[in-house]
Amino acid sequence: QVQLVESGGGLVQPEGSLRLSCAASGFSFSGYWMYLVRQAPGKGLEWVSAFNTGGGVYADSVKGRFTISRDNAKNTVFLQMNSLKPEDTAVYYCAADLMFRSSTQRSQYAYWGQGTQVTVSS
Repeated sequence: QVQLVESGGGLVQPEGSLRLSCAASGFSFSGYWMYLVRQAPGKGLEWVSAFNTGGGVYADSVKGRFTISRDNAKNTVFLQMNSLKPEDTAVYYCAADLMFRSSTQRSQYAYWGQGTQVTVSS
């Protein structure tokens, strides 16, 4: 069955770094756009980044600080997060779809992971 498993979250101080991973299985990974979407406490979903063969696309809130990449041989997408801010605190979800999406509705994506918590605090 299809699985998206996020890992790499945790507690980090402001200006610190974390690297999230999302391991995919059960579908043809290389043909899919891969996404990171986050949900801060008490707020709605926020689209963060996407990656396909042409490179990464980023929300303005993370541009210049986050870098998305993928390893098709390992069916894994990575999100390198630098210069983290308290407002980056959220559950980060991995998602996948054949089309480019900028939606914040889960129903718009073919596959969705369980999420990993990122907390930025001193």
